[in-house]
Amino acid sequence: MLKVQLMEKIAARVRVCVKCPLWESRTKAVPGEGNVDASVVFVGEAPGYWEDAKGVPFVGAAGKILDSQLEKIGLPRREVFITNVVKCRPPRNRPPRQLEVDTCTGLYLNQQIRLIKPKIIGTLGRYSTSYVLSKAGFEQVDSIGQLRGKTYEVRLLSCPVTVVPMYHPASVLHNPVYGDELDRDFQLLESELRKHGIV
Repeated sequence: MLKVQLMEKIAARVRVCVKCPLWESRTKAVPGEGNVDASVVFVGEAPGYWEDAKGVPFVGAAGKILDSQLEKIGLPRREVFITNVVKCRPPRNRPPRQLEVDTCTGLYLNQQIRLIKPKIIGTLGRYSTSYVLSKAGFEQVDSIGQLRGKTYEVRLLSCPVTVVPMYHPASVLHNPVYGDELDRDFQLLESELRKHGIV
């Protein structure tokens, strides 16, 4: 119960945050949601239109793809925690800027990861992969394609964790050819779940 209360305190701060310029154009901040005792955390890039409208991560078209992939590998959404690098939608869905990433992760994402202490982090897309692996000592990530297909055993924020870089579900919306690649990403995640005794 204490972890639930601590996560809600983080979420409450996110909802009223004015620490970077993104608050000026948001409808609702999107703290993240899910099981605070989750073995698996998914980190996306930023909220989109529907997430901004509802204050919940991955509820639009990309969220439907994520839900479908979770169903395929037998991992119920209620058992994971889902969040983003930045908690407010950038205008016109532009990529988050470095100031926004630095501010939001330092105040919120890092605290969420420290609180949950997941065994596995699925990084959805280049921005989340770049951020998470940079915290584990990797150099800047220029292409998600260079890193996906493998897993990385790292120490992140003083905790051992397996990072699984994955294409962002939205990539399938822009180019259906990524559908098979995303399937493979989730198959790799499933093998890690089995290795860790999670499914």
